Amino acid sequence: DDEAPSSRSAKADTRKEHLSLVFVGHVDAGKSTIGGHLLYLTGMVDQRTLEKYEREAKEKNRETWYLSWALDTNAEEREKGKTVEVGRAYFETNKKHFTVLDAPGHKSFVPNMIGGASQADLAILVISARKGEFETGFEKGGQTREHAMLVKTAGWAEQRYEECKSKLTPFLRKCGFASSSLYFMPCSGLTGGWLRDSVPEDVCPWYRGPTLLDYLDQMPTLSRLSDAPLRLPIADKYRDMGTIVMGRIEAGRLKQGDQLLMMPNRVNVDIVGLWWDELDVS
Repeated sequence: DDEAPSSRSAKADTRKEHLSLVFVGHVDAGKSTIGGHLLYLTGMVDQRTLEKYEREAKEKNRETWYLSWALDTNAEEREKGKTVEVGRAYFETNKKHFTVLDAPGHKSFVPNMIGGASQADLAILVISARKGEFETGFEKGGQTREHAMLVKTAGWAEQRYEECKSKLTPFLRKCGFASSSLYFMPCSGLTGGWLRDSVPEDVCPWYRGPTLLDYLDQMPTLSRLSDAPLRLPIADKYRDMGTIVMGRIEAGRLKQGDQLLMMPNRVNVDIVGLWWDELDVS
């Protein structure tokens, strides 16, 4: 986020629950494409910008990657088609405000992925159902296994969906995830099927559950330790008319005007402004 605080005028709707959402999974599974398509469907990326991405992607012979460019913003990521840093964006549903953390899938960038996952309230594990890609991600060395442990489809084929699901379920339970905390759904990052809109029943008769946005919007409210002493691990910082830090409040409350002690160096700090993403909540 490189926008100066003084230029931020939009106010956040603090009545909406704020959740951090991380996309994890093996490289090329479609994490950035799904995230970028969600930003478009929720109005955070307009049609003109998307068409610009599409033109630029075609010029680089990367035409199927254009949706991911909403999250993969630097030249290296766009050239190689791989997320390197944790991409950040946000979108809103009727009831909730989501900060999107798009984690790298390549094993070379696992430390960056851990940084993103550690700030998240919930994770979406993206699995490619394409023949060979699911197996590559799930075998030894593939990042599907590693990402699932760290965060504790062509043709809408039911057989393939059930095959992936049957292999993942026991593995995730072995990692410590309760069955009640897992929900599987098919979706297409490229076409948008099951992201916001249902796929027609004659095309996908075997899944008639919620879309991804509907599911996220209807999730139960998370319990927060809001009455505990303040605990805010700092994930990043930058300078712009003073030092601005980024982090997730693990416990307690924070408001404009608070005077705090930052550990471990016992530095006194003043809270002069607060933002969700670039939305002012001071």
